[in-house]
Amino acid sequence: MALDGIVTRAITHELEACVGARIYKIHQPGPHDLVIQIRGGGVQGKLLISANPTYPRMHLTEQSFINPLEAPMFCMLLRKHCEGAVIEAVRQVGNERIIHLDVRQRDELGDMSFKRIIIELMGKHSNIILVDAATEMIHDGIHHVTPMISSYRVIMPGTTYVAPPEQGKDDPLAIEDEATFTVALKQTADALINPPIPDEDSIHFGTVPRAADPASIAPGQLLVAAFSGLSPLLAKEIAHRSAASAASGADDSQLLNGADHIESNAARMWPAFRDMMEQFRSNRYEPQLVTTSPSGKASFSVTALTHLAGDVTTFETVSQCLEAFYGDKAERDIVKQRVSDLIKFLQNERNKNAKKLDKLEETLQEAEGADKLRSLGELVTMNLHAIQRGDDVVETIDYYDDEQPIIQIPLDPQLTPSQNAQRYFKKYTKFRNSLTIVAEQMERTTEEMTYLESLLQQLESASLSDIDEIRDELVEQGYMRSREKRGAKKRKPKQPALLCYTSSEGIPIFVGKNNTQNDFLTNKASAPNDTWLHTKDIPGSHVVIRGTTFGDETLEEAAMLAAHYSQAKSSSLVPVDYTLIRHVKKPSGAKPGYVIYDNQKTLFITPDEQRIKGLPSVIKQ
Repeated sequence: MALDGIVTRAITHELEACVGARIYKIHQPGPHDLVIQIRGGGVQGKLLISANPTYPRMHLTEQSFINPLEAPMFCMLLRKHCEGAVIEAVRQVGNERIIHLDVRQRDELGDMSFKRIIIELMGKHSNIILVDAATEMIHDGIHHVTPMISSYRVIMPGTTYVAPPEQGKDDPLAIEDEATFTVALKQTADALINPPIPDEDSIHFGTVPRAADPASIAPGQLLVAAFSGLSPLLAKEIAHRSAASAASGADDSQLLNGADHIESNAARMWPAFRDMMEQFRSNRYEPQLVTTSPSGKASFSVTALTHLAGDVTTFETVSQCLEAFYGDKAERDIVKQRVSDLIKFLQNERNKNAKKLDKLEETLQEAEGADKLRSLGELVTMNLHAIQRGDDVVETIDYYDDEQPIIQIPLDPQLTPSQNAQRYFKKYTKFRNSLTIVAEQMERTTEEMTYLESLLQQLESASLSDIDEIRDELVEQGYMRSREKRGAKKRKPKQPALLCYTSSEGIPIFVGKNNTQNDFLTNKASAPNDTWLHTKDIPGSHVVIRGTTFGDETLEEAAMLAAHYSQAKSSSLVPVDYTLIRHVKKPSGAKPGYVIYDNQKTLFITPDEQRIKGLPSVIKQ
């Protein structure tokens, strides 16, 4: 994990500036995340605390979050005990990925109350726990741990807090001489070769040791196993600096694998290890993000990563570095999860309509032979005198064919001759009437498939708020059931937020990313003389250029956005229609996002990702 004990130490040191500040708002935008707004003591901002199993972190943030209409129970509990409270201390436990946030607040009776928010940033075992500072009784945790999950410790209201098991590693910041450093590496090597019998808590936390081959023990492996808070990334950096200091331009091959080379490796690594730990002891951090090419993999640390070759971005604070690294990764994962469910549902609906369309086409082909059935009925009527009940076929001349061949007409032996003739006439009438009905059904089914295709296209670039709007639309259209409880008060629909780009000429260009936004943008938020764009006969977003005075460059960029936010985003020479809003109409009873238009012109455009990324964009309400 990139976020190790050293990074945790750096962020804790940075957050010590929040001591004395007051918590005035707490939100829980997601199942794993808390956003605490603080101010006072010269500090004002938002503190993000995440127990996300993939991206656990804690840092100051400038991101905007969408909060649920109803706060979760854990959020309500934190508001009760911590809103209005003053932050008394921010400290790290040992050199582990555990941070204690102590707060004090006056309760309902006016008595001083002391609480502690424990943040455990430990991968899939990450948690945020509110405890009483004096008794360490748990009020609640953002993730519950029951006795069925772990026999070592329980995270439930009313239980006593038990810290995660210690790993038995040395604190690297407490190592002051080479001899102690060498002894720690030797002891660790012995433990790797002859690991102890694992206990229950080691099994639960996934720290079961395995016997290592003495000849394959690497120096970096020893550093990670010996010292708390050191990630493999930092261990590799120490090994690289050690080799570089031993001989200019040398690589890690000077540090040899194997238990027999521990002393020589320790001697080489000690100067680099000592200097790095001295840097961390004095709280001198160098937050930076390194992006290697061509893989594009990003790594971050609070010291220079000289062993990585790539683009280096430095930051003034650790929070800025963490925000740049994690960005919206957690949100993208949630989007991916929610989108996958909706995509599967929409694909199933599309497949159902495709099968329905195939059957309707078969029915249409049968109906097109209705005149033949009428001819057969009349031929049977002409030959009633020659047919006996029980006959299964009748031979007759086909007078409706110019060559007048002799044909055999199948009969139902259980029917009378007259009933057989009527059977053909009834089939003729049924097929003739079905021509109109089937044609209408085929048209509706084709429209529905186009509508489902447009929703699938919109999900490709959807954000969390977009997904909720698409789900609400599916509920309104009767495809899905509402998640709201029966009898619950209906939410008043809020005005959708629109994505707004600014062209290189300074003209605003609005983009609707789903049907709700498309309808609002085209039918309510635009003026009659605004210019409307849409890909020709291809599912995509509605795009509107505000105003009437703009050049060819703005029109080209708007067309590029229309192509980019369409099913043809990866194609070249995409046809894009454009016309004035006054020529765009929504038919009565049409599906969301569906419009008709005229007086359009068409231009062909190839989306340019770099040019689109260069256009400033904001979300406007």
